[in-house]
Amino acid sequence: MAEPGREFEPEQRRDFEPEPRREFEHDLEAIEAKVIELFAMVAEDLPGATQALLTGSSEVIKALGEREQAIDALYPEIEAMANREILLQAPVASDLRFLLSVLRIVPELERSHDLVVQIAARANHLLGEDLSPRCRGLVERMGNLVSGMWRQAVDSWYERDRSAAAKISERDDEMDELYASLIAELASGRMPLPVTMEMVLVARFYERLGDHAVNIARRVVYLAGSHGLDGPRGDDKRLTDD
Repeated sequence: MAEPGREFEPEQRRDFEPEPRREFEHDLEAIEAKVIELFAMVAEDLPGATQALLTGSSEVIKALGEREQAIDALYPEIEAMANREILLQAPVASDLRFLLSVLRIVPELERSHDLVVQIAARANHLLGEDLSPRCRGLVERMGNLVSGMWRQAVDSWYERDRSAAAKISERDDEMDELYASLIAELASGRMPLPVTMEMVLVARFYERLGDHAVNIARRVVYLAGSHGLDGPRGDDKRLTDD
């Protein structure tokens, strides 16, 4: 028995929790594990998409397609699990924030991987040597930047780190600058028109991936117990054409 005034350790508290509560916590842990799995797939596949775009690697494109099928199966499963817990358990406070956050970010994760696949798929429409040296350099920088943003987003979710949102937003400003530079390069007429049209899409895909990372980091602010960031950029970045 615990000494007067002394709290139980987590293991001790769990021993004294009612069985329904232990089952609920087990279900929440299962949802969290699946969300982390989704995060990992997006973050791990991003560098490969840039590699496929610049090198035309068909192996990477095939692997991304297989991963997309796994995500398409996992995404509705997570949503169903979260909705079930809300319906059956009527959660409150941090548990409700967690489940609502899952329902908000899972679509962001699914759309983000769609964008990763779309970037890689452009390799079927152009060759790396079709790109001007400046275009290749900007694409590499955008790929590296957004991969870093997604690693930060994964860490912020796993660690419930509110401070990451501001850092990722700053990096998103850099992404916006790279996007503008790439669009200017594409408008210069140095590449064939079909290549230019494909690369306009690629530029937009990278920008959207950055926006999704920002939205997820801001959702962590809510999950960790705060309702948003200060300032006009506190709301989610609206993405209407994903």
